[in-house]
Amino acid sequence: MALDKILVVGKDTETHKLARAFTGQLFAADDMDDVWQLVDSVDPHLILLDTWTPHEHICSFLRAVEEKSIDTPVVVVDHAEDSPHAEMILGLGAFDYIKGKSDHPRLTEVIDRIAKNAGKPGGEEYFSEECPSCVSIVGRSEATAKTLRMTRLVADSSCNPVLIVGETGTGKELAAQAVHIIRHGSDSKFVAINCAALTANLLESELFGHVKGSFTSADREKTGLLELAQTGSVLLDEISEMPLELQAKLLRVLQEKTFRKVGGVKDITCKATIIVSSNRNLLEEVEKGKFRSDLYYRLSICPIYLAPLRHKSRRDDIALLAEYFISNSDICPEKKGRIKGLTRLAVESIKKHHWPGNVRELKNVIDRAILLEASDKIGLSNLIINPEDFETSFSPGGVAALKDFSLERAEKELVAKALAEAGWQKTRAAALLGITRATLYAKVKYYNIQAPAKTPAMAT
Repeated sequence: MALDKILVVGKDTETHKLARAFTGQLFAADDMDDVWQLVDSVDPHLILLDTWTPHEHICSFLRAVEEKSIDTPVVVVDHAEDSPHAEMILGLGAFDYIKGKSDHPRLTEVIDRIAKNAGKPGGEEYFSEECPSCVSIVGRSEATAKTLRMTRLVADSSCNPVLIVGETGTGKELAAQAVHIIRHGSDSKFVAINCAALTANLLESELFGHVKGSFTSADREKTGLLELAQTGSVLLDEISEMPLELQAKLLRVLQEKTFRKVGGVKDITCKATIIVSSNRNLLEEVEKGKFRSDLYYRLSICPIYLAPLRHKSRRDDIALLAEYFISNSDICPEKKGRIKGLTRLAVESIKKHHWPGNVRELKNVIDRAILLEASDKIGLSNLIINPEDFETSFSPGGVAALKDFSLERAEKELVAKALAEAGWQKTRAAALLGITRATLYAKVKYYNIQAPAKTPAMAT
């Protein structure tokens, strides 16, 4: 189990090391002067205080937490096995008290309890049991669990290079970061480059570096990413877009574990894990003559495959991802925590959508719905899946308008969809909408909503 954001207060390196195993984002404050600004800006899901911080400062902090009605749990990590202050600190509202190194393993249980109770990022409802504590890959479907098992298997091995395959928006970079963190830890370097974003010459220079004077604009020596990563990881995204001549040079790096800077004569040892990702079928690219077959077979040792959202094995992840994005979205800070989820009809709608843009598209749809939604649950009327429903121009007030969109039109569509879902049984449709049957009849009459010809229109 992991929490998305942990704030450690104090300079003790052991406490920092302890916290790092349970979060992807670790924030630190050396003393109490820095705490409140971080609490406001970061909104951590756990605050860890080490007892190198003066006891009176810890007590003052806990009193202030209560006065400010901050609901972030505070856990105190002591270095002594038997502290005289434990009872007092717990009495002031600390969530828990860790007593010395022998009690450190209990932090796992404490964080599990926080995640379960808080329902915040890192809550167990979002993650598969296969998900390592340092990774935030949302999903509990068998397809996600299989991907996570393969990710850990590859990361725990010495497999190098690592190939990650999946459509655009499925989370390939997140999987690459998971491999990196499991294998090297979060302190080591992770550098990424998009092979489709640069010309062949620029890409070569970025990867290998160059010596001064190697080409016209090379007025100084440059260190490439393969060298910069040291013993960490390099992600080569969209590897299928790498030019063929550069593919040959990459193959040499993979085989010889050495490379030369552009214009250089000295061999440099490559110590990094090389992770490559592709949204294309590389074997098909080989058959088209766009990708080297020898490089393909060198890369495909044990590929990690990310299934698209439309695949039947991932359909159960869609609603879970949507709920996760609602809980974590920062697109409208004043609504954070106010929107609790989606209506039943909205959930059914997103489950039926094809999601060609996968997780990335789903996140955009949820962010858009949060901007539009005025209630505590996202309904069908604000679930604008096709962005072309927005006008490209802006209204004088500066707010983007929707094409042919009004509250009346949205309500009419919502009522019609509820009726269709209920098989035109008015009592059931009213229950779905959360209104009385009399109100539903009035809306049907007002909007002149008519049932299909073959369906009894006035069933009750």
